[in-house]
Amino acid sequence: MFQGSIVAIVTPMLNDGQVDYDSLKKLVKFHIDAGTDAIVSVGTTGESATLSMQEHSAVISKTIEFAAGAIPIIAGTGANSTAEALELTENAKKAGADACLLVTPYYNKPTQEGLYQHFKKIAESVDIPIILYNVPGRTSVDMTAATTARLATIKNIIGTKEAHGTVERIKEVLKLCPDDFLVFTGDDGTAMDSILAGARGNISVTANVAPATMHQMCAAALAKDEAKAAELDAQVADLHKSLFVESSPIPVKWALQQMGLIGGGIRLPLTELDASCHAEVMAALNKAFVL
Repeated sequence: MFQGSIVAIVTPMLNDGQVDYDSLKKLVKFHIDAGTDAIVSVGTTGESATLSMQEHSAVISKTIEFAAGAIPIIAGTGANSTAEALELTENAKKAGADACLLVTPYYNKPTQEGLYQHFKKIAESVDIPIILYNVPGRTSVDMTAATTARLATIKNIIGTKEAHGTVERIKEVLKLCPDDFLVFTGDDGTAMDSILAGARGNISVTANVAPATMHQMCAAALAKDEAKAAELDAQVADLHKSLFVESSPIPVKWALQQMGLIGGGIRLPLTELDASCHAEVMAALNKAFVL
């Protein structure tokens, strides 16, 4: 069920910061029409850190409603409180999510044993497929490949989003984990090479604005068509960089606004993209044939 280009979808907001459900419905259709393989709702790109618990669950529920079974929905239900992550995961299961994506607890920097016990508790408490998410650049904690492999033995922990940022880490996780354990990259810049190395797909920021190209690139890499994958990846290579010129999702929300898909709403402490960055992001959009 889960492979290929999986978009870490933004949460559209009105200018006053309230969730814009009309634009969310438009985005879900945009991804279905473009061939995106699955949607992650309220991951870190979806501003999970600034949504209330009620809003968080509501956005997931609405995304599932708007998709109407046309595309798998993976609910982002991570938190740095195990109790909160457990509640969000329970709510996502009730809403009908196909799986949950749980980021490593941020800021409190748990030990490897703490990470293991955190994910084990949630997996054993909620009967839903769980995908782990390691992104040390944002959480200040790095879940090792050995800990991931230990968690892979738990029945409903089916995979991981590894955003360490290196193909070497992807290879290490693949080597230590069972063959049926799903390994996804969370780094657009190394996504093609990671898939060619054995990853099942990419949970992507770039796919927000170039979904068709990312779907085709991932499909080519999964088919081991390196030449086609490289040609497609070259079209969006500048996006991989420019969408992180400021903290994500600042640049990608600005890009989607230029495409007419969402308004300009974003929540503090995030702010609108600085004007000095506009030209770089716009050039990358043009190169990717998005505008």
